[in-house]
Amino acid sequence: MGTMPSLKDACWSNYPFISRNSVSAECRHHRRRKHFTQIEMSHNEEFALPPRAMMILARPPILEELESNEDKSFQDILGSDIGLDDPDMSLRKRRGWFPDTESLVSQGIDLLDEDDDELVEEEEDGAGCPLPSTPEDHQLLEAEMTEVLKAGVLSDEIDLGALAHNAAEQAEVFVRKVWEASWNVCHYQKLPKWLQDNDFLHKGHRPPLPSFGACFKSIFRIHTETGNIWTHLLGCVAFIAVASYFLTRPSVEIQIQEKIIFGAFFAGAIVCLGFSFAFHTLSCHSEVVGKLFSKLDYCGIALLIMGSFVPWLYYGFYCHYQPKVIYLSVVCVLGVLSIVVSLWDKFSEPNLRPLRAGVFMSFGLSGIIPAIHYGLMEGWFSKISQASLGWLVLMGLLYILGALFYAMRVPERWFPGKFDIWFQSHQIFHVLVIAAAFVHYHGITEMAMYRVTVGECTVPHPAIAF
Repeated sequence: MGTMPSLKDACWSNYPFISRNSVSAECRHHRRRKHFTQIEMSHNEEFALPPRAMMILARPPILEELESNEDKSFQDILGSDIGLDDPDMSLRKRRGWFPDTESLVSQGIDLLDEDDDELVEEEEDGAGCPLPSTPEDHQLLEAEMTEVLKAGVLSDEIDLGALAHNAAEQAEVFVRKVWEASWNVCHYQKLPKWLQDNDFLHKGHRPPLPSFGACFKSIFRIHTETGNIWTHLLGCVAFIAVASYFLTRPSVEIQIQEKIIFGAFFAGAIVCLGFSFAFHTLSCHSEVVGKLFSKLDYCGIALLIMGSFVPWLYYGFYCHYQPKVIYLSVVCVLGVLSIVVSLWDKFSEPNLRPLRAGVFMSFGLSGIIPAIHYGLMEGWFSKISQASLGWLVLMGLLYILGALFYAMRVPERWFPGKFDIWFQSHQIFHVLVIAAAFVHYHGITEMAMYRVTVGECTVPHPAIAF
């Protein structure tokens, strides 16, 4: 390859109408910038700066040597300054030309301003190849350099760490989707400790599914929680339907105060069954989510017991204001205490199952005292007792029976591995709870109908005296 032409030859070849000896400094500067830009981009193809930005990067370190070596070839000057013999040299080593990359735009504009001053002096002398700089050029240069800095093209290295992090996240999402679409039931011993609840159920357990969507989709799969999910899901839907029908009756049929009293029972039943459904659906999501919904499940049981007390105490002591208020107050206090205990972290541990059953059985059996008071006051064989007290007793027996199945874990205790999917103790407990709730609804309905037939109280409510 031959050597590059001298600077005068290069400028004169592009501007033949100008005398060879009167080629101006601005013309030479323009030509040198063009050559340097081409050489820089050929050796740094991966670092694609805009042309105007490359001109500014190229000019400062070689201006003085270009001015003092007009007869040297352009290749000789550049090769001696920037080391073109080493094509692997990175642009990073030449960035020391500038003290601060943030001042790159202002330095570029200052350089063009100096070129314009030189151009005015040469035009006054009547020589040179004028390349005027306009305000539009300044705006264009500033816009280009700002874009360069924002795009990060002046960074030294590609952020491989960010790329690796994004790739890892995408791989994790892919694996999770594949796992959620293809999970299989597993043995009790393969479950993590926070999912191990009943060791008498050997097979058919869900693995951890760290996705709410996967957990809700699992209700359509067969596993140990399928029966528990569907029993209280259907019970919750049934009570929503009954409550909607009852509470939307015209006021001429059911007065507003009766709607409020029955509404307390409906709210307790719907919340209890809904929280139970949510817990059995999401218990396999994670340890944190499982514990949260386990607490909500126990709080729902306490709310159901509280809501069940309200209607029958209201109608049973309809004409006895003082004992009615006292019993309702005691029930509220016991309910709050049960909720507080339910929020205790260790309350949901498997080995405390008998304690949980005992707490809620005690809360429910506390109604024996007002029931005895109610029977003695109205007469055991009166119409109201015959119509409603029997239903309330049956309701209590169903709740107690369900709690015993829950605490003793029968029949799977007697036949381990035989009731893994169906007819396990928790499913029986769920069915008995729903049955007891509907029996209770029927009993309080009978009490309300009796109160309507009897009419208002003959004796006004006495004041409460403590």
